[in-house]
Parts: sequence; structure tokens; C-alpha cells
Amino acid sequence: MGTLSLKGVTKKYGTVTAVDDITLDVPDGEFFVILGPSGAGKTTTLKSIAGLVDIDAGSVHINGVDMTLVEPYHRNVAMAFESYALYPQKTVRENLASPLKSGRVGTYDSAQQQQRIDVVTKTLGINHLLERLPRELSNGQRQRTALGRVLVRPADIYLLDEPLSHLDAKLRAAMRAELKSIAQKSSTTTVYVTHDYQEALALGDRIAVLRAGLFVQIGTPTEMWRRPVDTFVARAIGQPEMNLIDAHVEGDRIVMTGSGVTFPAPDDMGLVEGEKLRLGMRPNELHVVPAGTPAPYGWVAASGHVLLAERLGRDVEVDVEVGSDSLIAVVNGDHAPAEGASVDVLIHLPNLHVFAGGEPGQDTPRLGSVLGRNRGAALPEAANEEALS
Repeated sequence: MGTLSLKGVTKKYGTVTAVDDITLDVPDGEFFVILGPSGAGKTTTLKSIAGLVDIDAGSVHINGVDMTLVEPYHRNVAMAFESYALYPQKTVRENLASPLKSGRVGTYDSAQQQQRIDVVTKTLGINHLLERLPRELSNGQRQRTALGRVLVRPADIYLLDEPLSHLDAKLRAAMRAELKSIAQKSSTTTVYVTHDYQEALALGDRIAVLRAGLFVQIGTPTEMWRRPVDTFVARAIGQPEMNLIDAHVEGDRIVMTGSGVTFPAPDDMGLVEGEKLRLGMRPNELHVVPAGTPAPYGWVAASGHVLLAERLGRDVEVDVEVGSDSLIAVVNGDHAPAEGASVDVLIHLPNLHVFAGGEPGQDTPRLGSVLGRNRGAALPEAANEEALS
């Protein structure tokens, strides 16, 4: 168990700033997820915590002790690398036992070593591979073995760098649940790096979205989903990505520029006539219904026709052309409209995000919802379903 504090940590590689003055406090026992695209600085952040790179500025504190100049061996952190980091000449059993023989975390006799190995290998589903060498394993099996090397020994902090990236989708989903369970049972502080928003939402007590070495937003999964700080975070959380539609202000209305669909303009945002905006709508929060279906109170209907319907297992991703705009919605496969069908897309006002306008490719801040600056995007899903029932 351990606390972690980063204060103004900066790391540069030549003229490139990989981590830029980041500050972070992770309390004891928290499962903290860093989410970001490739090249955002995620792995460099982990290596800075572990002491595997020398930071150029700032400090790293573990359990309240300044570890900035302390060698990795003495920090009592355990890190799983995306690149496996296994001893090629040792069996899976020997690879897993090696951290328990180092002396850093106490002394374990053979029976104690085997007990810890048994627990971890059963959890990771590799207990039948103990006598194999790394070259005899699949990529997914190697990755689980590398993860096991971390989890098999006690540590103040676990540092996990994309540990599920080489697993197939079914196993990845199962392992998410197991990882969460292991962390909760051991009460070990965990910093987990991923580019997968589903992993972030499923695992994280809190999530930090990292972009170009900077934390853009830190919050709970619910906060990140319902109130993203800007369009970058909005697009990072969710798949398909949030619909971002150009809009502008006309009097007391916000108008979708490409279709003329209008919404009430909140009076506490200081919006001015003609101001350019972006409206954000999550695909799974839109409802696609037959054309002419009355919109319940608190919803607005946008009429269009279905360009494409793509099945995604039990759900169907529907692309609806509304004027010159395109809205992506995810609907139940049993009630999916056919391609070419005339439909209405029902948009729930509390879930309609308002972002500042900007140029193509430019990320802009969230101003609020159409209900107001600090309102909306906070009602439970049950409220959405109740309105349509």
C-alpha cells in the first residue's frame, strides 16, 4: 500500500517535452488510470514514477518520502511493461518466482513462493503454462506472464503499462474484471496506462486524460463521461466518438448550421448573436425512431434518413443524414431502421453538450449543456428511458 505524489514533473528528450509539468496525487489504494493516444507521454510518466528515467524538473513522492533521486531498486514499485520483459531462458514458473527471490520484499520459502504463484497464475489463466519457456508462448500468454511477475510480489505501487493490449477482446474483458478484483483485495495503489477508453471506464477509480505530456482532465469515470472539459476528452471517452456538430446562435436559440434544427439557448453562458458553437451528442444517448414520432418533453427531434446501418453484435451503428449533418447513433439491433428509411433522431436536452466553436481539428472547451453552464449531462440513464416509455 502506498500514496503517490507528482509535483511539477517534467521530462524532455532533446527538444521534445514528453511530460510537461504534471502534478498528481494518488491516495492509498486507488486504481488510477492514465488514458491517452500513442505519444502522449503515458509510458514516460510511469517510468518517471519508477525511476527508470531521470526527470528534468519536479519531484516524485511515495508514501510521503521524496524518491526523486532514489534508485528504482529501492522504490518498492512493481512495473509491467508492454514489451513483456521476461527472462527467455527461464520457464514461466521461474520468471514468476524471480521477484520473490530478490530479497527486496522479504524472504519467501519454496512453499510460500508456490502459494503466491498459484494464486496469480489461476487468476491470469496461465497455471497450465508453468513449465513453458517464453518462446513457447503466444503474445497474449507472454503478456499475462509479464503481468504475473508484477502481481506476484507485494509492492507499494503497481505500475501497469498497457498490460492487456495483446489479448483478444473476450480475454481482455475477463482480465479487466480480474485486475480490478486483485487491486481491491490487495488494496495496492495502482497506476494503469491505456489508450482504451473501455479499460479506463471499467477499471479506474479516477481517470486522467493525457495529451502531449499534459493532463487535460482528471476525474471519476462518471465525471469524464458526463462533463468532459473539452472536445478532446469528449472524443477520447466513448466509441463511436461523440458527434460534434457545428452550430450557431440565433436569438434565443442554438441552431445546427447544417440542418436548421434548433434548441433553447441557455441564458447563463453569455452567448451572443451569431456566435459559433459545437454541439456534442453521444451516439448511445440518441434514440432513432420512425419519422413523425412525437418527441417526449425534454427531447428534440431531428428528421433525416438512414445512410448506413452497421451491425455491431447485438447493437447496430446507424449513420443518419440530417440536412448536411451526419449523426451517428447506436441502437438496439432488434429495432434498427433499414438503410434509406426516414427517421427522427431524438436528442435529450440534458445530454446535449455545448462546446465553443473552432476551426477543423481544433479542440475547444465545454461551456455546459443546453440547460446551462453547470447543468445537464448528469441525469441517470433511467431518466432517459422513462421519458421514452
